[in-house]
Amino acid sequence: QVQLVESGGGLVQPGGSLRLSCAASGVDFTINSMGWYRQAPGKQRELVAGILGGGSTIYADSVKGRFTISRDNTRNTLYLQMNSLKPEDTALYYCNVQGLSWGKPRQYWGQGTQVTVSS
Repeated sequence: QVQLVESGGGLVQPGGSLRLSCAASGVDFTINSMGWYRQAPGKQRELVAGILGGGSTIYADSVKGRFTISRDNTRNTLYLQMNSLKPEDTALYYCNVQGLSWGKPRQYWGQGTQVTVSS
């Protein structure tokens, strides 16, 4: 049973920082990518940052230069360092894992962790 458990969300003032973590367990397939998505009220879920198996990364334009995604392969843990947070970063942040098992695609989501940026 694959489980993704996020942590690190919370309330922070504009300009502040948070570090999200996503611990993956029970992964029994080849991971092709891991990423962070977010969904604000009334908006669609969007990709925030992703990291591929080879280590290359992608970021949404809105977070470039402020957020950094990283992965600890030994602990199967994904991180998102968020600096210079803005009120518009307020959302529920989800961890995502995608991969292949016997040629079939597999995808899993965490339960989400709330990030609120407000003074």
